Amino acid sequence: MAYRPSKKFKKTLLGSGAVLVLAALNAPAAVSFASEKYHAYKIAQPEYKKRYGSWLGVSVPDGARINAIHAALLHTGKVLLIAGSGNNQKNFDAGTFDTVLWDPVKNTFKKIPTPEDFFCAGHSQLPDGRLLVAGGTARYEVLDGSVRKAGGGMRVKNESPDKAVTLKKGTRFRSPSGVEYVSTTDVTVPRAKREFEISYFKSGQMKPWKTKVTASEARVFVEAVEEGPQGLTTQAAQYEVVGLKGKDADNVYGLAQKLTTEKQDFQGIKAAYEFDPKAEKYIPVAPMKDARWYPTLVGLQDGRVLAVSGLNDVGDVVPGDNEIYDPETKKWTKGPFRYFPTYPALFLTKGGKLLYTGSNAGYGPADKGRAPGLWDLETNTFTRLPGLTDTDQLETSASLILPPAQAQKIMVLGGGGVGESAKSTARTAVVDLGSDNPVFKDGPPLPQGTRYLSSVLLPDDTVFTTGGSRDYRGRGASDILKAQFYDPATNAFAAAADPTVGRNYHSEALLLPDGRVATFGSDPLYADKDNTKLGTFEQRIEVFTPPYLHKAGAGRPVLGEGPQELDRNGRATFKTKDAGRIATARLMRPSAVTHTTDVEQRSVALDLTRGKDGLTVTVDVPDDRTLVPPGWYMLFVTDQDGIPSEAKWLRVGTEREE
Repeated sequence: MAYRPSKKFKKTLLGSGAVLVLAALNAPAAVSFASEKYHAYKIAQPEYKKRYGSWLGVSVPDGARINAIHAALLHTGKVLLIAGSGNNQKNFDAGTFDTVLWDPVKNTFKKIPTPEDFFCAGHSQLPDGRLLVAGGTARYEVLDGSVRKAGGGMRVKNESPDKAVTLKKGTRFRSPSGVEYVSTTDVTVPRAKREFEISYFKSGQMKPWKTKVTASEARVFVEAVEEGPQGLTTQAAQYEVVGLKGKDADNVYGLAQKLTTEKQDFQGIKAAYEFDPKAEKYIPVAPMKDARWYPTLVGLQDGRVLAVSGLNDVGDVVPGDNEIYDPETKKWTKGPFRYFPTYPALFLTKGGKLLYTGSNAGYGPADKGRAPGLWDLETNTFTRLPGLTDTDQLETSASLILPPAQAQKIMVLGGGGVGESAKSTARTAVVDLGSDNPVFKDGPPLPQGTRYLSSVLLPDDTVFTTGGSRDYRGRGASDILKAQFYDPATNAFAAAADPTVGRNYHSEALLLPDGRVATFGSDPLYADKDNTKLGTFEQRIEVFTPPYLHKAGAGRPVLGEGPQELDRNGRATFKTKDAGRIATARLMRPSAVTHTTDVEQRSVALDLTRGKDGLTVTVDVPDDRTLVPPGWYMLFVTDQDGIPSEAKWLRVGTEREE
């Protein structure tokens, strides 16, 4: 007789089956939950952290959250986070500009009054520890299809040699047909140049003096007062300045070639300021000659700063008019003429030439100024460097001088196509400037094509790279939640712990004095794979603790009392109980980074001498200022296992001071 289950057993079986069916239906969620729990458990284990490092979010008060467009480490140990208007036109229109000073030790945040819109400015560390900030935003872009009033650049002429003329924002220019245009900013036109000519008769008698006047010129952006096709023009014309009378009306006028409803790009400002880390405020200095938006500022061996490229006051890429800031006079002078796309990556190399890696961010034609090479500022000559692959994908790539700086090896990592291209490359490449014929050679590829990669030098002579996205501005939810270490000694990558916050356009990363890496910002276009949900600016801060700090079970080497200035021999001596443990010393320049562009950071190897008593170490800094530009540096010492000390701040003076 066949066995038949009881009714009670049937009910039990049915109940168990229902549970099994429900479990099957929810299996993906259950597996995902279990995977997340296991991952959280795994990354919290000490052995995992010793191999891959760890991430930790920073608690940021509501009132201190800003759109971090720029980040710079100051010699006080605090981090200056600059938003300006923060890529938010409502803030721009309201004149709301933000800067926050973050103390990573105390985790305190201080709002800093911000006098200009430093959104997309340039910055450079000065020899005395101040941060030079120059350029920024005068006007937000208006995209194709959204321009309602014809506009464009107006060249304002002044034929008077007796006085300069300032025309305020809102000045009207009238065309020969009576159409009026209004200026969007103030513009000052210098006096015209007056030149005297002396010539002689053949008999030796002198002719009367002749005077030649050459009109001066300045640019200003104008737009039609009224909407409509009457404001469109593609022919050159002269425009009268409404309201001027008498000789002023004759001497001052406008010239324009084309006024259209095509896309109108961002426009830059001329303003320049020094941020004082001790007073914790911006201090105005002389403005630049050219307005600049997306410029690169690079420090030179004598402490001066070269400003290169950017969009000018009418939204054009500055055609090559570069200028140099002198921190002693607080003024700008003309620099060597050379064209670059915006935010070009320029590095001071041994001997004083600037290496342009081809890395850049944003604006300029695809076929102009993109080739990497060495720029000799004294002769204004440019020598191209061959060998780089994927040269059409250098925009939004990362570049840096590999450690130690004495090796003179420069690396390029990732990048994408020009403009809003979806292209991205996993290519890395290294050029050795110490070789007889420097040529870029491909390095190990990144795990995938990556734009906006943050790359930070560490005290153990490795490079930490993190974040980025496959597509332009993280389109299609393409942020890359991966990080890795690059070791120049082995020319290989190794995995690091994954970040939890995506970082793409308008993101930054920098080394802190305690040896950790802080990451900020990110400005995605969209927040989903289908590009239907608009992205929001990432205001969270996340800090990475490298493996070397998780390995410091016996403690870190400690530098004790010592000077903040070098002696006349370029040396500094510090007390320490760890003299026998210390193996290397590195002088690391603090970052000033934006748009994946950080031309400040470098790591310089120092000679190290231990005191006979075993209680001191002396570091010897190279006296070549093309290798060690003047300014404040973090001094790290490391032990045989690569575990670094906390940094001591040490100032390297200019040649004039020494």
